[in-house]
Amino acid sequence: MLKGFHHAAISTPDLDRAVRFYSELFGCKVVREFGWPAGIPEADALTGLQNSAARAVMLQLGESYLEIFEFSSPTPQPGNPERPACDHGITHICLEVRDSQAEYARLQQAGMRFHAPPQAQEGGFVTYGRDPDGNIVELLEFGM
Repeated sequence: MLKGFHHAAISTPDLDRAVRFYSELFGCKVVREFGWPAGIPEADALTGLQNSAARAVMLQLGESYLEIFEFSSPTPQPGNPERPACDHGITHICLEVRDSQAEYARLQQAGMRFHAPPQAQEGGFVTYGRDPDGNIVELLEFGM
């Protein structure tokens, strides 16, 4: 029996930068740090990689979790920081906010890039921005 979603995970070339971004700008808390060196057969079996090695952090925001990996082996291929939301794969992560205009201004001031200011939609506001690796982060406000 499925209970529900537990977390989403992303891969980054700079774990410390990604953790700072999500911790400092969104208030995520580090709840677990882990990793493994190359040569662990169980890790290779799980990831489907050969000779894998990684560091990782599990972040929590409210009752949601975001897991961030930095692989050192095998050598990761760089992602496209301008990857369109329509391309296959995870399109975005979404954070619910109370005041989308204020959060947009705060995050933009901190250097976060946005596609557009918050847009009115049925029942609230929504906007898409990018984390330092180009992953899309949606800000969603209900109760307009």
